[in-house]
Amino acid sequence: MSAPPAVAVAHGSRDPRAAATVAGLLGAVRARRPDVPVHAAFLDHAPPAPDRVLDGLARDGADEAVVLPLLLTAAYHSKTDVPGVLNRVRARHPRLRLRTADTLGPHPLLMAALERRLSDAGVEPGDPGTAVVLVSAGSSDASANAVIARLAREWRDRGWRDAVPAYASAAGPKPGEAVAALLESGAPRVAVASYFLAPGYFADKVRGEALAAGASAVSPALGAAPELADLIVQRYEEALEAPRTARAV
Repeated sequence: MSAPPAVAVAHGSRDPRAAATVAGLLGAVRARRPDVPVHAAFLDHAPPAPDRVLDGLARDGADEAVVLPLLLTAAYHSKTDVPGVLNRVRARHPRLRLRTADTLGPHPLLMAALERRLSDAGVEPGDPGTAVVLVSAGSSDASANAVIARLAREWRDRGWRDAVPAYASAAGPKPGEAVAALLESGAPRVAVASYFLAPGYFADKVRGEALAAGASAVSPALGAAPELADLIVQRYEEALEAPRTARAV
């Protein structure tokens, strides 16, 4: 018998590269757990919506599903949008038991994936001659931005000359400002670690601003990094193992 289906919910983008990247990532997840039916859904800008996917599972006779937020930090989408989806689906399909997994980050596997992508961009992880800027999309939720700042502080202990946070929107410093400040402080090289799931508007904006400010390298989006696929499987299994009162919605 198949395990309960998983509905992986990404933010969504008008950029077709984003949906293609999510498809590649979920293909890697299926390779790790071929017994799990894995479905993609998007909160905005691209079909299908998570409501539609979950409605379809209910109509097909599923009695349980795991919702996997493909979100790198806990912020508005995980705290408001995803619960809203689940409440609507529960009202329509009270017999469908829904479990929600934790957001992907923060997690050591995500940091390992970031280092992999920096290596892909020609940056040796932990190079003492390189300062790194950890860039996320940014959020109106101060706690989400604080997570990125904490991760940057922790990264300083991994050998980098320095590590600082930056945000593409909603908070500061912006990527170009952070790069310029590190260069002015004497860093020989500054690399930018892109804390994005997939390519799109923000990733392109960050790359342009960072290179214009003097960054020597900007890593690509995380995409189908093996560490990220492993983490999604882990979140799925954690959601199933948790007591139903804690994870069922």
